[in-house]
Amino acid sequence: MRLFPYVHVPRPTVDSSQRAHMASVQLPYARVLLLPAIVMAAATGAAVALVTEPARIAVGVCGAVATLLVTAAATEAVRRGRVLRESQAEYHRHRTYLESRIAAHDTETQYFTQRVFPAALDFLHSGNDSDEVIRGLPRLNPAWRDLPKYQIDLLRTILKIIDDEENLRDSAQRSFVSIARRVQAIVHQQANELREMEEDHGRNPEVFDDLLRIDHGTALIGRLADSISVLGGGRPGRQWPMPVALYSVLRGAMSRILEYRRIDLKSIAKVNIKGIYVEPVIHAAAEILDNGTRYSPPTSKVSVTATEVQTGVAIEIEDAGVSLDEQARARIEGILEQAQKGTDLQEITENPRLGLAVVGRLCTAFDMKVSLRASAYGGVRAVLIVPSEMLTDEPGVGLAHGIGATAVPRPVDALPGPERTPRSAAPPAPASPGRCPWRTTSPRSPSGPRAACRSAAAG
Repeated sequence: MRLFPYVHVPRPTVDSSQRAHMASVQLPYARVLLLPAIVMAAATGAAVALVTEPARIAVGVCGAVATLLVTAAATEAVRRGRVLRESQAEYHRHRTYLESRIAAHDTETQYFTQRVFPAALDFLHSGNDSDEVIRGLPRLNPAWRDLPKYQIDLLRTILKIIDDEENLRDSAQRSFVSIARRVQAIVHQQANELREMEEDHGRNPEVFDDLLRIDHGTALIGRLADSISVLGGGRPGRQWPMPVALYSVLRGAMSRILEYRRIDLKSIAKVNIKGIYVEPVIHAAAEILDNGTRYSPPTSKVSVTATEVQTGVAIEIEDAGVSLDEQARARIEGILEQAQKGTDLQEITENPRLGLAVVGRLCTAFDMKVSLRASAYGGVRAVLIVPSEMLTDEPGVGLAHGIGATAVPRPVDALPGPERTPRSAAPPAPASPGRCPWRTTSPRSPSGPRAACRSAAAG
């Protein structure tokens, strides 16, 4: 079976019409040969007739020699002309042959790049190595059994390079995810200890304020670790055991950004998020809130509303920053689209902007949708659609902010954190007048001091 009908290119031959043309071209050369000889012979005869008798023999001999020399020169000219014509004809035949070979090679290369290589690359991405792809080419297309050897070698080399690069990239992503999980484990352990310390020392306002600041900084570190894990193909490192109200989910997102005091929760739908989806929604909302506060005036508010729609819940986050023009909107939508396809960690620059990339990956993983548009009041309005599959009618007894047994998340696929020596709870300090109304509550109650103070701080 012949793969390409254009592979065999026969050498051009001279047919009868071409020979007749060459014969007709040779006629002027015959005239060139005869005319000088005739003229020289006539001149010799005239010279012999004009000279005296004793000189006729010498003149005749000289004329005959001259005629022979002219004939020989004309013959040589004709021969060289014939050689030149044959060389030119051979040149044209060889040129035609090479052009045919180049055209055939271009066609083969085009077929290889448009048909063979994409199919082999898809076969490689389906879980096979480069050698298995080469052996499996006849199964993809029986005609590819007759591929030229140079194409087989080229294909094997390219596929091996791609396979090695992808293995290196996957190894780097796994390393990033492993590091992120270690950080997540440490952050989770730190959050547990801070929670205990806040309950133990919650009646000391100065200590409690310091613990809240440390807890907030720990939440920021945890969010960054979660972002690295998501970009590396993992998921946020915690899972909430029970459904959580959307209002509490958004409060949890507020607790993971620096400028949480500028967030204004206006009208939030009374729906509950399933426990396994609480952390992705918190993280996506936190990244959008962080962008809203980062790129808007520090004295402005970022308003958040959530409305039930036909496909789920639409969370609208509107800031008062610079509005998007068409070019900026196209660039941001390109970033989101690229992130939804998969962000290579090697593409992260020295000044990484991970927010949109993380939101894109979370939307792909959990079937959420995000869109950006210019706000009617100036600034940017981001709309995050949480699908109805992530909602539940079960009562939302969990809290994504504050303290309480139902609010404590569990680590997911995280490495164990550092071992800590258990310590006994410190006796509660005597109550004293101050800023928070939680001092009359029990230190271990689900609505204890940490919940009340965080509600007061975030509100």
